[in-house]
Amino acid sequence: MLFILKKIIGGLLLPLPFLLALLGVGLFLLWFTQRQHLAKVCLTTGWLALLLLSLQPIADRLLTPIENHYPTLNHPPPVAAIVVLGGGYTYNPQWAPSSNLLGNSLPRVTEGVRQWRMNPSAKLIFTGAAAGHNPRSSASVAEEVAETLGVPRDNMIALESPHDTHQEAIAVKQLLGDKPFILVTSANHLPRALHFFAAQQLSPIPAPANQLAIHSPLNGWERAIPSPYWLSHSERAWYEGLGRGWQWITQG
Repeated sequence: MLFILKKIIGGLLLPLPFLLALLGVGLFLLWFTQRQHLAKVCLTTGWLALLLLSLQPIADRLLTPIENHYPTLNHPPPVAAIVVLGGGYTYNPQWAPSSNLLGNSLPRVTEGVRQWRMNPSAKLIFTGAAAGHNPRSSASVAEEVAETLGVPRDNMIALESPHDTHQEAIAVKQLLGDKPFILVTSANHLPRALHFFAAQQLSPIPAPANQLAIHSPLNGWERAIPSPYWLSHSERAWYEGLGRGWQWITQG
């Protein structure tokens, strides 16, 4: 119940629903009350924040400090396992397997497979429980995609009980103990994830995936025109900020 409540509250606090709620408050005050000044403040603030968070220079400036903590792992040492944390997914057997991995999940899996090719004696471990009424777990769907990319099934393990990063760290500790392993997750999620693993007295080797903040040259209009793509970058920075705040409250 706490997990569901946390997800609902966290979802409502993300930029788009939060700012839409602020704009909705402004419209209500404008049309149905005499508080016109407050209405203008809500509408102006909501519109301006939505505009700024949808621009590439601002979105990627917010995201860059979170993503730049750890470099890409190109020369990994020998390890016992490579752990790939779960993310967004669905399951439709009519789709290509990789299409079932949504958002950050596919880059995590492909980076996990890349790390495994440099460490073929390691076990490739996927984490993540079933979400909602889905018949498959996040871990099993990721495992299927890795198999289509050439990883033998007997080289993989699916941890299908964890629902969040805290539970994933506990499950990995129970499975691996003190064995050395590589931890693969999104670059923006990695600092927070490592904190959970450190709480279990684990020191994984970080392997960031799914870097989003763009530093290479872009066309001028791409930087100047608001886009839902850039808003999604702001959302990742916002989400990780909320996550770190919750982590500080619950774990210190």
